[in-house]
Parts: sequence; C-alpha cells; structure tokens
Amino acid sequence: MKAVIQRVSRASVTVNQEKIANINLGLLILIGIEDADEKDDIEWLSKKIANLRIFNDENNVMNKSLLEVNGDAIVVSQFTLHASTKKGNRPSYIKASKPDFAIPMYEKFVNQFEKDLGKKVQTGEFGADMKVELLNDGPVTIVIDTKDKK
Repeated sequence: MKAVIQRVSRASVTVNQEKIANINLGLLILIGIEDADEKDDIEWLSKKIANLRIFNDENNVMNKSLLEVNGDAIVVSQFTLHASTKKGNRPSYIKASKPDFAIPMYEKFVNQFEKDLGKKVQTGEFGADMKVELLNDGPVTIVIDTKDKK
C-alpha cells in the first residue's frame, strides 16, 4: 500500500461538476493498493498517518499531528501510485489491484482511519474521473510505502 500525504490549507474533490469532498486545514491522502496488501498494512498506515507530526506547533516547528490540530482529511484512491515506468514511455499499472480487491481494501482503510482519528473522513469516488484541488501548505508532501516499514 502506498500513500502520498499532503498537508493542505484546503482541498476538494469534484466529480461530474459536483463537489463531493471539501476540507480546510488537514491532509489530502492519495492511496494506492496492490494485491500483496493486508489488514496489518491498513492498520499500520492509518496509525502512522494519524500520528505523523507534520503540522506546526506554536514555535513554527513541525511537531503536531493531524489528531493534535483537529484537522480533517480526504482519502482518494489512486491506482497510478503503482505505476512502473521501467520500460518505454507508457506506464504499466500491473501492480495496482483490480477493483474487486482494491475497493474493499480502500473502504477498510477509510474505516480504520476514521477510528484512529475519531471522526468522519471525506473521500473521493472510487474509479471516477475526479478533479482534485488543493492548496499544499508548506509545501509538505510525504510518501509512505507499507512495504518499507522500518
């Protein structure tokens, strides 16, 4: 499971010209799922993101988590995070899970993240053509791969 975490001042997701998710201070999280992902990947990644200290404290030092700043989150499924660009110029998505596996894993991640945050999390729409807007704060962008838990 791969995640791109972006600290945002605001973010939104629009599908068919309708805004389906909208937050201010918080995180925009792009999630890529592969067939090797398991329940412990979901639990580890959710806890890691909820407690990631990437928000500024009173001394303007990144020392607070999403939990501590009471921020919001949008989670968006993003199969292209598993793109392979080794051969040629057209990315291969062979490592990205098919919807029958990816959708339940994505939903389990969202549910686990809501438990870890203690609040509702907004989402994109799986498989839809989404327009994602964000104002990256910092900019702060972190990439996490559960295959590299160290």
